Amino acid sequence: MRDTISFYLNDELKVLRSVAPTQTLLRYLREDEKLCGTKEGCAEGDCGACTVNVSTLSADGAVKREAINACIRFIPSLDGASITTVEGLARDSDAPHPVQRAMMDSDASQCGFCTPGFVMSLYTAYRNRTMLPLAAANDVLAGNLCRCTGYGPILTAAEEIGHAAKAADQSNDDGVELEQLRSLDHQEPVEIKHGAARAFLPVTSDQLAEIYATHPDATLIAGATDVGLWVTKARRRLPKVIFLNRVRDLTSIKRSEQELVIGASVTYSDAIDVLAQIYPDLGELVRRIGAVQVRNAGTIGGNIANGSPIGDMPPALIALDAKLVLRCGPQRRTLLLEDFFLAYGRQDRKPGEFVEAVRVPLKTAADELKCYKISKRFDQDISALCGCFNIKISDGVVAAARIAFGGMAATPKRALSVETALVGKRWDQASVELAMREFSKDYTPMSDMRASATYRLRAAQNLLLKYFIETQAPLAQTRLVGHGNAFL
Repeated sequence: MRDTISFYLNDELKVLRSVAPTQTLLRYLREDEKLCGTKEGCAEGDCGACTVNVSTLSADGAVKREAINACIRFIPSLDGASITTVEGLARDSDAPHPVQRAMMDSDASQCGFCTPGFVMSLYTAYRNRTMLPLAAANDVLAGNLCRCTGYGPILTAAEEIGHAAKAADQSNDDGVELEQLRSLDHQEPVEIKHGAARAFLPVTSDQLAEIYATHPDATLIAGATDVGLWVTKARRRLPKVIFLNRVRDLTSIKRSEQELVIGASVTYSDAIDVLAQIYPDLGELVRRIGAVQVRNAGTIGGNIANGSPIGDMPPALIALDAKLVLRCGPQRRTLLLEDFFLAYGRQDRKPGEFVEAVRVPLKTAADELKCYKISKRFDQDISALCGCFNIKISDGVVAAARIAFGGMAATPKRALSVETALVGKRWDQASVELAMREFSKDYTPMSDMRASATYRLRAAQNLLLKYFIETQAPLAQTRLVGHGNAFL
């Protein structure tokens, strides 16, 4: 095994040997490199003041550029990457970068604290040649918060940047970055030691299986959108970790006529277009998970393995009758996703066993699956509840029903009593209203800061009614509509 990690920082090669496994990129930039343009605002991946660009090689050998939150990204996970901070944008000349120029010309900076984060989110869009009309700019910048509420000029700058990106010749920059990433590409696992702490970086799922079987007490880290907060907020010490970001065979999405197989390390950003093509409502649900920076890092397998009762993806996958592939060493087993969640904080996962893939049968019509996320704000908010409905109607009668909720119980859970009350009945409002009464048999929700138990139960009931109404009327009559897709 190698004992060093390597990455480029603003085009300068960095080789680190003894680095703390849970040292964040933000701390490294500010404390070790004295690059203080990247700010800490929240230390939990919400405000975007710490946004930087991270480029990696995709599975097909192309450059993949993403905006990420440096405050919850751990240094070892950057092995093989190229990092650009706000200091790296105009370093070769006295002239500002086009993104910086657009922000200046639009008077888009007030106190300036959040400005580097906005610049870096827009820089990533610029490098990806993303056009930024208002709706797209809102998505790109949803993970960046301005305490001065100066969003109008920033959105003006974003539109200018979108046009500039399309017109600019970036081929030389593209070539340099590609060569840098190729020079760091290797198939050798890495083990980093820092005092008593150890970090492993496998590059294949076989290596991962072997390392995890040998060290079942290690913490698996993919995007760190959850684990990062264990360190930055809960101050937990993780003496032994295994990073999954270089295990490329866990990042594939394979589609056949029968099923969709999603590797456990597929990020939400990588999955959203595929999912939206098959199930538009699921694509819209994913678009409301975190913000761009979170979706660029967070993985579907990690969300499942963490077992959060308020994770948004499990209810949708349960409604679709998805299965998990679990692996321990060379052995694999498959189980229904709904059976994976045993109790709060407890999943059916043995020591040394990890989620390898999610298998989603493609037997549900696009308009049968509807997903509803209820939260206090549209962007970047945790669900009070998330309900997903997959109901088949044949000749006016409910032939089958799968209904699953997050935020209503200690685990993501199906509404079995409601399903039973619907199947075989006429698909009409009278049957729906009778079935709505069954929710109290399936769920005993709790009251917390996001919603009361009474609100959650009533909202769940009304979502079934909403589903029914949406089968009777055009979607535009039941939802707000924006940039080609329906907003919830």
